[in-house]
Amino acid sequence: MSRKPELVVFDLDYTLWPFWVDTHVDPPFRKTSDGMVVDQTGRRIRLYEDVPEVLEELRKQGILMAAASRTGEVKGANQLLKLFNLDRYFSHKEIYPGCKVNHFQRIQQRSRIPYQKMVFFDDERRNIADVGRLGVTCILVQDGMSLKALKEALEMFSQQ
Repeated sequence: MSRKPELVVFDLDYTLWPFWVDTHVDPPFRKTSDGMVVDQTGRRIRLYEDVPEVLEELRKQGILMAAASRTGEVKGANQLLKLFNLDRYFSHKEIYPGCKVNHFQRIQQRSRIPYQKMVFFDDERRNIADVGRLGVTCILVQDGMSLKALKEALEMFSQQ
């Protein structure tokens, strides 16, 4: 790959995990003695299968990562990032209700990385459209984040 993004930003709900943290699960979350993450009812909480490998691959390539989520369940989303040990991957986190453009403006101001050097993965078309207008390369994920989606996105970014 001749050209790589400097920053990859991930939505959380239906991008890194298969649910809305503010409606489909019951925070607070905890880890069981065997390492499973569960909600307060004991229901097992999982990431999409490829997520750990996706994040590790980006880390190996030296690409910075950030999280941007519009969830109203800010505490629960942050708790899941910690319990799944994903916090260590994200240099920036913007997790609160509101327009994704606001999330990206803050990420851009803090990171000083131009929008044109960012890639964004999200499951919602409206977020893809809004953030795309900033000049960010946006990828719609329909069945959660996968290694295949990452590879295709990186190839597309490289060819732009």
